[in-house]
Amino acid sequence: MKPDHLSDVTFASLNLHPRLLSGLEKLGYGHCTPIQAACLPRALAGQDLAGQAQTGTGKTAAFLLATMQHLLTNAPRSPEGVVAPGAFMLAPTRELAVQIYNDAKALGADTGLSMTVCYGGAGYEQQRAEIERGVDILIGTPGRLIDFYKQKLYTLDYVEIMVLDEADRMFDLGFIDDIRYLLRKMPPPAERKSYLFSATLSHRVLELAFEHMKPDVQKIEIEPEQVTAERVKQALLHISNSDKLQALVGLLRQHDPVRTLVFVNTKRDCEQVENALNLNGFEAATLSGDVAQTRRLKLLQDFKDGKLPILVATDVAARGLHISGVTHVINFDLPQDAADYVHRIGRTARAGAQGDAISFCCESYVYSLPDIENYIGMRIPALPESVEQLKAGVPYYVAPPRPSRDFRGGPRRGGGGGRPGGGRGGPRRR
Repeated sequence: MKPDHLSDVTFASLNLHPRLLSGLEKLGYGHCTPIQAACLPRALAGQDLAGQAQTGTGKTAAFLLATMQHLLTNAPRSPEGVVAPGAFMLAPTRELAVQIYNDAKALGADTGLSMTVCYGGAGYEQQRAEIERGVDILIGTPGRLIDFYKQKLYTLDYVEIMVLDEADRMFDLGFIDDIRYLLRKMPPPAERKSYLFSATLSHRVLELAFEHMKPDVQKIEIEPEQVTAERVKQALLHISNSDKLQALVGLLRQHDPVRTLVFVNTKRDCEQVENALNLNGFEAATLSGDVAQTRRLKLLQDFKDGKLPILVATDVAARGLHISGVTHVINFDLPQDAADYVHRIGRTARAGAQGDAISFCCESYVYSLPDIENYIGMRIPALPESVEQLKAGVPYYVAPPRPSRDFRGGPRRGGGGGRPGGGRGGPRRR
């Protein structure tokens, strides 16, 4: 029986290449999600797409399948021996770039297409060597890709498909000049396919789409009745700053979560939360923007594998990461941007599952609450347990060391990417 969160459209009905259907079958995918059902027929018909959909609904698979279908059914444009990716995919963060790469490897396992991911902070020589061997699908973050491009390791003259994922985040992180630089090195919009996906199709994102895509670009928006995932059970607890750590420990003991993301606004506070949890019998680790890349990837893998039950994170983990089985998202701090609330709680209840999202509303970040509730179109219900009840569940609470005196605790912004492989030298279609 088809799960409720999927559409009636099957992948088999889309005339996809047999090697793609084989990969989908191995992954257990039979029906499209709504965004896939809306995008794939248009993309397969040759149209450019500007897509918006709720996080966790299958946007990545939509553009990957459309890309691979084109590459498998069309001869390469580039001359033999020239390092020239047929598809070029840009992501704002290392984690999202790696996620796209991992999904591409899984979906394209039987295709024979070569894929490489490039990102800053690690693997420079390895990434360089992989590009030099040639690649069909090049995935990465703007800085590292521009670095290699300026070294003339590859050319963008023969790009057939351009993908820009999380375009709104590109603006937020200041990458838009880099994006425009790379787009201008590619063939003009009329000579390539372009897929742009974003959590929000704001005016600035649409301006970018209309500037660098075909004039008849298809705008696709899949929005549920609620902005937040329907299967996320949300709750809110008003609390003082001084009670938050002990209440968090009590909450985790009472709810007994299997795999939990705890979101904190600053790296400094992440360390406090991690220390408090570890001192009180939980296994937790921090994921933030300045954690070394090799450790970041290991933490994410341990979290996905169930070896690490609690991941404390800044918003570096709020976008684009598909981690199945996250039972709880806890906003230790309310985010300062309402859209980030949706991205955070979207880490749970993915692919039709259910999950809990519990938010602490303290005096430092209470000002964010009206904007969040206005954005999601609902009042967040109160958590059944009181602060006193949660603290009572931790009679022997061990407090972590206090942060250094130069930190005053005011609201500040926090937060910030497989193994490459393949070669372009030989024929990519078999």
